[in-house]
Amino acid sequence: MAMNNVTVMANTTTMGDAGDMPMCGDMVGNYLTTAGCDLTNATDLMTFWESLLEDDTFKAVDEAYSAYFWYGITIVIAIATFINWSYRFTLAARHVFETIHNRVAANGNRLRAAAVRRPFPAKPSNLYTRSVATITAIVREVTYPQYTPLALSRFFTAPPTGIFLLLSLYFGFLVGLELVQDFIPGAIYYQAFGLRAGWLSTAQTPLLILLVGKKNLLALFTGISSERLNIFHRWVARSIWLYGTIHWISMQYAWTYYGVSDLEHSMDPAYPTGIAAWGILTWINVSSIGPLRNWQYEIFVVQHVLSFIAYFVVLLMHLPVKYAKIYIYIPMGLFIFDRLIRTLFFAWNNRRLGRATITPLAGDVSRIRIQNLGLKDWHAGQHVLLSIPRFGVLQSHPATIASTPTSHNGDLIFILKAHKGFTGRLNKSAISTKASLWTAKEISRPSTSYDSEPAQPQLPKYLALVSGPYGSSHSDFACFSSALLIAGATGITFTLPLLLNIAERATTTNLPLKHVTFIWIIKSSSYTSWVSDELRAAVRRINKSRISCDVSIYVTQDGGMADYNNSNREKTPGCTCTNANGLCYCDSNGASPPLRTEAQQQRYKRQPTETVRPIPSRENSAASSNLMTVRSGRPNIETILWETLECAEGETGVAVCGPLALGVRARKAVSGISAQRGVHKGTGAQGVYLHVEGFHW
Repeated sequence: MAMNNVTVMANTTTMGDAGDMPMCGDMVGNYLTTAGCDLTNATDLMTFWESLLEDDTFKAVDEAYSAYFWYGITIVIAIATFINWSYRFTLAARHVFETIHNRVAANGNRLRAAAVRRPFPAKPSNLYTRSVATITAIVREVTYPQYTPLALSRFFTAPPTGIFLLLSLYFGFLVGLELVQDFIPGAIYYQAFGLRAGWLSTAQTPLLILLVGKKNLLALFTGISSERLNIFHRWVARSIWLYGTIHWISMQYAWTYYGVSDLEHSMDPAYPTGIAAWGILTWINVSSIGPLRNWQYEIFVVQHVLSFIAYFVVLLMHLPVKYAKIYIYIPMGLFIFDRLIRTLFFAWNNRRLGRATITPLAGDVSRIRIQNLGLKDWHAGQHVLLSIPRFGVLQSHPATIASTPTSHNGDLIFILKAHKGFTGRLNKSAISTKASLWTAKEISRPSTSYDSEPAQPQLPKYLALVSGPYGSSHSDFACFSSALLIAGATGITFTLPLLLNIAERATTTNLPLKHVTFIWIIKSSSYTSWVSDELRAAVRRINKSRISCDVSIYVTQDGGMADYNNSNREKTPGCTCTNANGLCYCDSNGASPPLRTEAQQQRYKRQPTETVRPIPSRENSAASSNLMTVRSGRPNIETILWETLECAEGETGVAVCGPLALGVRARKAVSGISAQRGVHKGTGAQGVYLHVEGFHW
């Protein structure tokens, strides 16, 4: 802080003539020194300590810099909001027009262009959209990759490059606010430095709460889901702790250096409350580390909320009456508002109590179906907080909805992998019920339609409550030229409803989408029973439209794949196929077999002269009844992506949900291939959009 901007006033009189000896606490050249003080004398020590604490002038300056912090945050939010809504309008992720049975309904420019059968509706068509596409491609290539040590992912996960750059700018901004005009010579230097850090620590508190709310204003404006904002929430919490630590250490150093530490500890009421606030904040950050957070998630949530309430209370006691409390009142109001809105939505969704049936599936997985619930409207890919009191009172678990509002008779479908706690108790109960009600043969009997459960003994029904839905910040994958949906294990609960949504719209609407590639990676072929009916039904519906669809299931650890090669199956090169269930079983033997048959490749071949792709004849395909292909080994994500992009007539949308390693690989592939192909840089190569939904958080 510049000396000409700040004059530190002492409680004692200033020096008289230049020749007078300064008294303890007097100003010397507009700054405080120990001149005239005998710090071994109790009276002088008390006088100097009181002068050291007199900081009214630079408190006003620090308050101004706390306001500057919020000016910067507001500008960033405004820019993000502009980019979000520009992207939604330009690339047609928001609803404007769509023709359905000669009715005009809401959807985007691409859907409107497709409805009137404009050639290549998913391709930039003018100078403005081409310029935006070029800038977007460059930003994506820089921000998509994620470099994180997978071996340490249990303890630490580095964020994607884009988030890392934003966090770097955020911390750089805070460092600048801490250092600018904050140099005061003399005894007050460390006191002033520490107080600025304390102000900046407190000023971040409203942002901390704004980033964590489920019904999130930032998510509404910026288009970033609350789950993704939670990453910034954790880093802001660490930043608050860091600046709180700087605040404490700087001031403690000054007290110790001048020998007033005992006075401060015993006489200043702000000291014990400050230590308490720092201790609670330390616990909040430590308990949020991945292994501890995931160890007992239900306990973590409860103690996390209680810890924040305690932090607010203690921080209010620590702060002076006239200063900075607005930064506590605002987040308290935001927290109460978020809980109130969530409570209202919870009451509305559960106005009709839902009843859940639970079925055990292969791989320690439970399939939950909830009927008669008040929640009847959600978007593909959204999740809820699921509570079944029978398996945990006052406990809720995040679960992605594996159905759409128009599938499964409007019921909610969940597929949960058994872990500790809630999901483990669910699976144990389902297995116990299975053992007492029916044989393994009966439970595996397929149904004729995914809208109803297979014929089986009456399952017990449990009270089910949901909060939500939340999430779904991704773009509409029906608005791309091609869609590549990749899932690992239970990650299919995210990509399956995307496929179902496309299938439901494809038969009634002219969509920009020309091709869908669906990849599912599982350990055992028995896992296909989780959603086999849904996949077959979706592919059949899509194939009746102008959209082609390929579903490939990769089995990574099943040695029994060879058992599928029997005499009654129709043989195709490298695969054995059956017309009974629409499956082809392929063994790559270390090679990378073609993703599509020759007939499918011809169907998907790019034809620039066509304005409308005709409905293909499935009868002419050699494998017309083979709706899905099961392959052994792991997919080559890069090869599949290259093939998809080479055939695309416009922008391609890629959705990935699964383990961290799958998301990291997809990020690297999309970024690298986009750069190699020179997307929107004069080569004619079209853009690629990526959305990664992870198991981790």
